Amino acid sequence: MTLTEPAGKHMLDASAVTADALTGPFDLIIVAVKASALAAVVKDLAPAVGPTTVIVPLLNGLRHLDVLSDRYPARVAGGLMKIVATVDEEGGAVQMTPLAEITIGSLSSDSPLGPIATLLDVPGLTVIDAEDIRLRLWEKWAFIAAAGIITCLFDNTVGRIQEAGGRRYIDAAIAETAAVAIAAGYPPRAAAHAQSVQILAEPGSTFTSSLFRDLKAGHSTEGEHILGDLADRARDLEIPTPLLDLTLVRLRAAEIDRLDPAN
Repeated sequence: MTLTEPAGKHMLDASAVTADALTGPFDLIIVAVKASALAAVVKDLAPAVGPTTVIVPLLNGLRHLDVLSDRYPARVAGGLMKIVATVDEEGGAVQMTPLAEITIGSLSSDSPLGPIATLLDVPGLTVIDAEDIRLRLWEKWAFIAAAGIITCLFDNTVGRIQEAGGRRYIDAAIAETAAVAIAAGYPPRAAAHAQSVQILAEPGSTFTSSLFRDLKAGHSTEGEHILGDLADRARDLEIPTPLLDLTLVRLRAAEIDRLDPAN
């Protein structure tokens, strides 16, 4: 496969096996799929999971932790990836900025992940073994949800949206998603909030969210996994999220169009 990164283009050798030929158990399983593929992955993983296997999911949001933990109790760790990337027309991976950071952490206090962090320590990737993984997962969720709201609702890059006078809506979207995290007991740290503002309100920035890129390409999006689940939790916590709710309507309408055979 090809990997295009800011430093150049590379060819990578990748070994692959289909689900029907999967055997194990494995020490480490990284689940890095779109949310739409999660149900199939949960079933396909069974032959590879043993009594000491660690499953590190790198999906957006939090719903997947419950899904995986229900099927594989005590085997699931917390994980998140910070990278701006996409897939090109030939199926190659494109890393759009130098940022490539993976954070892992145990979801229980008695399961250190130091050995797993060592396995993941490869050139080009920063690895963080975090004791506060649930907080970090909420911080990323709040950020990507705000990014999805901003770019999908206003149908443009954050730079263009700000140029058009949308800065107050950018700030409002960041505040909305942070309010849900705060009510859930995971208030984003000052540094995480500052990073969200820096990325989502940078003048002239061409940044867009993965939700927006999938939407514009006519693909199935992770709207329900990222925004729908957050909206459900906001309702349970009695937190108003008007911009989030509007964006969900836009994404759901687009999905109806995508699945309509008349289109």
